[in-house]
Amino acid sequence: MKRAILILTVMLAMTSLAFSQVAITIYNNDLAVVKDTRDMAFPDGVGDIQFREVASQIDATSVHFNAKDVELLEQNYQYDLVSPSKILEKYIDQIIQVITDSKQGSDVYSGTLMAFTGGDDGDIVLKSKTGEIMIIRRSTIRDITFPQLPEGLITRPTLVWKVNSQKAGTRPAEVSYMTSGISWHAEYVAVVAENENSFDLGAWVSIDNKSGATYKDAKVKLMAGDVHRAPQMYLDKGARMIMEQAAVAAPSFEEKAFADYHLYTLQRTSTLKDQEVKQISLFEPATVASTIVYTLDVAKWGERVKKELTFQNSTAAGLGKPLPAGKFRVYQRDSDKSLEFIGEDQIKHTPIDEEVKITVGYAFDLVGKRERTDYQKVADKVYREAYKITLRNHKKDKDVTIRVEEHLNGDWEILDSFLKYEKIDASTIRFTVDVPSGKEVVVSYRYQYTTR
Repeated sequence: MKRAILILTVMLAMTSLAFSQVAITIYNNDLAVVKDTRDMAFPDGVGDIQFREVASQIDATSVHFNAKDVELLEQNYQYDLVSPSKILEKYIDQIIQVITDSKQGSDVYSGTLMAFTGGDDGDIVLKSKTGEIMIIRRSTIRDITFPQLPEGLITRPTLVWKVNSQKAGTRPAEVSYMTSGISWHAEYVAVVAENENSFDLGAWVSIDNKSGATYKDAKVKLMAGDVHRAPQMYLDKGARMIMEQAAVAAPSFEEKAFADYHLYTLQRTSTLKDQEVKQISLFEPATVASTIVYTLDVAKWGERVKKELTFQNSTAAGLGKPLPAGKFRVYQRDSDKSLEFIGEDQIKHTPIDEEVKITVGYAFDLVGKRERTDYQKVADKVYREAYKITLRNHKKDKDVTIRVEEHLNGDWEILDSFLKYEKIDASTIRFTVDVPSGKEVVVSYRYQYTTR
């Protein structure tokens, strides 16, 4: 007994010495690069070795293999996976046994498989030894017996290499490849203060793994930026499973600029399961100074007043971090302290010290009305127009400032204006209007323009 225990202990120790390390860099655009280093047993001379547990959506043309004293002669990617319909397909014109439920208990049919319909749920056509043709309804079938697993079917996607090894033995092999079916994006949650002068910001990374592989205890990196790729052709790997969800609370990414992009490295290993969405905190929560901006732009949004949450992505404002593209959700606390969702927007990749504008929605209690009050043709290709914009603030005990943006025609000139305006670009002017609570303010202007 002692000798058996000793042998078992030695075997377990040898197993624990097997080396395996996975690193994965995930991009925004349905792409990841997997770096997988494993101890593998190599033959003496020419032979085949298998590398299993690879992504089913692997780009087989991107595989890179490296092992000491090993020459790679040939590479094959096998992905014809076992399924009921695949096994039936391989057994066409061969003898199988079908067991069905019946009133007597069960019936056994044996014969040559002629055809089957409807994939994994279809009927089966058998030809008996006497030549009779039997159609067996799949709803009655309890079991189907096959002599063995057909040649060419495998239980998981596998890379098979033909190698020429200078010596037999176990040593590390480095394998890297590209795969689709896995991506990441950022998600931001902002809780706006009651005075709307700041918000508390939390940031999460969501990693969506549908690549067909699980990456256990992987070193995870996220690349933020738009990496250009040549058009790719991917093999269809069938239907996807329903995603699960996982969450890890501790923010532990280290960020740095890298080759015109930004690279986020998780400071611990993490297991990315297949068919799973994992969420990891991107950075520590921050309180960020902000401004609410109301804008009336009839040409773009009609007579609705848009509400935007704007802030500077700077250290002085309380942030100052590169912000990967993602969804930005905005909440605010009600009088009972419960969080209420008030809007969301998408942000682009945003460097430090850039302004961020989040469209929250359209203000219910702010009303805008625009009227053209005059139109004249004063000469060939020369016109005059006049407009009146009425702004009403129905908010209780809250004064607001509304930006009114107007888009002008041709080569223009303002002839008269009720308020001072700001030229935004060659065809846009802006009035900044203070509208007291419960009041109405009218903005009017007249301009002349020449068409070409």
